[in-house]
Amino acid sequence: MKRKLVSVLLVAAMGVSVLAGCGGSNSKKTDEEKKAAASDENVLEFYHGYYQDKSEWAAAQVMRDIYDEFAKAHSDGTVTFKPIPVENRDDIVSAKVAGGSFPDMVDVGGAGVPQSAISQNLVYDLKPYIDENKLQDAVGLNYTQHDMDGHIYAVHDQIESRGLWYNSSIFEKAGVSADALKDWNSFGEAMTKISALNDGTYGYIGGQGSSYIVNSIMASTENGKKMLESELTEEIINSDEFANAFKTAAKLDQANGSDHTTDDNGNLMAEFNTNGKVGVLFNGVWNASGIDVSLVDSIEPSLFPGNVAIASAGGGLAVSNKMSDEKTKLALEFIKYMTSKEVQEKIFTEVQANPCNTTVDLNALAKKSGDAATIKLAKACSEVNSADTVVIDMNYTWGSDVDKAIINALMECAVSGTDVDARFESLKKELLALVG
Repeated sequence: MKRKLVSVLLVAAMGVSVLAGCGGSNSKKTDEEKKAAASDENVLEFYHGYYQDKSEWAAAQVMRDIYDEFAKAHSDGTVTFKPIPVENRDDIVSAKVAGGSFPDMVDVGGAGVPQSAISQNLVYDLKPYIDENKLQDAVGLNYTQHDMDGHIYAVHDQIESRGLWYNSSIFEKAGVSADALKDWNSFGEAMTKISALNDGTYGYIGGQGSSYIVNSIMASTENGKKMLESELTEEIINSDEFANAFKTAAKLDQANGSDHTTDDNGNLMAEFNTNGKVGVLFNGVWNASGIDVSLVDSIEPSLFPGNVAIASAGGGLAVSNKMSDEKTKLALEFIKYMTSKEVQEKIFTEVQANPCNTTVDLNALAKKSGDAATIKLAKACSEVNSADTVVIDMNYTWGSDVDKAIINALMECAVSGTDVDARFESLKKELLALVG
């Protein structure tokens, strides 16, 4: 079973003292509790993270509309579907699990379904439903990546797909061709040429982006790919594959410069998407929607050197195992709805994400839209989906704390004069302490 690092929120139970001789008030409270319980059986509460205002993130409104359409279509049933947007999904899930329960339905974040919830049998196994309804193509990558010893506890309606974007105008100015992206040596040489322009442009956004270099280099060997798809162990930390991947990324970062690193790509994405100052951006296919109109003709998608793509089912829709048959039936119907071609097409064209349903014709949809960014999005998704090597983001198998430690080490290595070998030895000690 794949390891996921999840912090569990401890919740203190508060006791309520009841005075003797107050039978009337006790009776009233019991009636209210019964009424609330009966009401709960008629409402399927669905927690999701699309709380942002339309002006802040248009995709959030699209997702809320999709949820509302389902609610409207099932408004005459015995169970009411109630989508609830929240900022603190992880906290809600943790608090529920600590108390021995699970939300009716929740779109869990990147940390996935807590192992503690699975071990308590709080989460519904979706695999039998998927198999019985022949939804394997509809759920796509979820079917393999979310398989835990023959069980599937979450289905994500979008695939977190990562390759890279490059600015062809900057490449041309630096005398670099797209062939430079075929391997990491030529990639490094190309970044040096871009930096040598001395006009304010630079190679790539390091730090968080550099962790994807480590991820993709490891994926380029069969043994390294297997390591990424399993939990982190002492053997992996001390392996040649991990050492080569880290040191290659660290040396590229040092040449690229410490002024161009961040632990969150979002902090510098405008330099690529709007200002056109960066040659390469390591980010998801969805970045197509963020590219400025003035740059859209110059920005092209590609894969990591070696024809490697990072694709992850991530979190996803998870269902409580402690609901009535009616509520469970509606929850499963919702998962079928979210992975249907109709909804998945909206997720591609309007949310600008890579849908999980493998039967959706992305290129046809893009051509029909006539939108330049959507056409680029389709190209990026298609490249990821057909890459020679597709591997999961190590953040999901090794844990976010491991990923953060690697990113911090890479950012330090970007500083000129840093001893990469010494910093790697220090990193290994940090990781060994994390894995116990």
